[in-house]
Amino acid sequence: MANYDVFNGDADGICALLQLRLAQPLDAKLVTGVKRDIKLLSQVDVEKAKQVTVLDISMDKNKEPLQALLAKQVNVFYCDHHYAGDIPASAYLEHIIDTAPDTCTSLLVNQYLDGAYAHWAVVAAYGDNMLTAAEQLADSLKLTKTEKSNLKALGIAINYNGYGANESDLHIAPSTLFEQLLDFNNPLDLIAQNHAIYRDLIANYQADLVQVEQAEMLHDSCVGTIYSLPNEKWARRISGVWGNDLANKSPNKAHAVFTELAEGGYLVSVRSPKKNAVGADDLCRQFNTGGGRKAAAGINHLPENELDRFITTFEETFV
Repeated sequence: MANYDVFNGDADGICALLQLRLAQPLDAKLVTGVKRDIKLLSQVDVEKAKQVTVLDISMDKNKEPLQALLAKQVNVFYCDHHYAGDIPASAYLEHIIDTAPDTCTSLLVNQYLDGAYAHWAVVAAYGDNMLTAAEQLADSLKLTKTEKSNLKALGIAINYNGYGANESDLHIAPSTLFEQLLDFNNPLDLIAQNHAIYRDLIANYQADLVQVEQAEMLHDSCVGTIYSLPNEKWARRISGVWGNDLANKSPNKAHAVFTELAEGGYLVSVRSPKKNAVGADDLCRQFNTGGGRKAAAGINHLPENELDRFITTFEETFV
């Protein structure tokens, strides 16, 4: 029998598990992947599972394997902030689900642990572009302006590292990054030591960010703007974090970043207007392979012949 930790490979998923395992050490098999790889629960061996922790992946997208685990009387702890659909009623399921646009999984775990490792929750909130929530928690910890700036940079860089079509696009595999960060009870210690992990994460992000000057504008209106990036590894890595940056700079508009795929079509990242952070998930769920949360969502493969429909739906969603 085995324990499993199943988590999104972005800043929120990694930092949520960091908090839990710093507070509650457990020998567990890690199941994760790129940020867009959210149907992770099917990788858990139902016959061997003893206890399963699931963080920052949509319950709605993992309902069938979840129900299979519960039918086998496997204890499951599920914490997430994405659309969940109908939540199974089971004595073997403990869940914390909150889809409010101003929270994330790490903030929910921080509440669950009574703030035991709150600095990692700050990192996650910044990385997930929950800037107001991040600032509020940082202020409650009495962090200085410099400390907040450093934690924000770390969160963005960890989040950036999770983007890609597959793990070969990433600089560091999410499971490896989690294991390296687990050595630090507080991310400020990681930064103070100017550790190689920190330096590499920041440098990788900055190197890719300068290349967004190559972006092509596909659509622009008073409602929102859509950009296209080329079929390159750097583009797949930067797409989501750049989408956050665009949303922060123009908070009254919605944004979408298309990244060309080798097989044709696009990988899509959508950001709702920061001033009214809802609608991204509703938009993306209208397309195959789409999903996400109210403020930020995506489509793993949008065929080229769906481009016009996407633009029309984009305008109708955020008007």
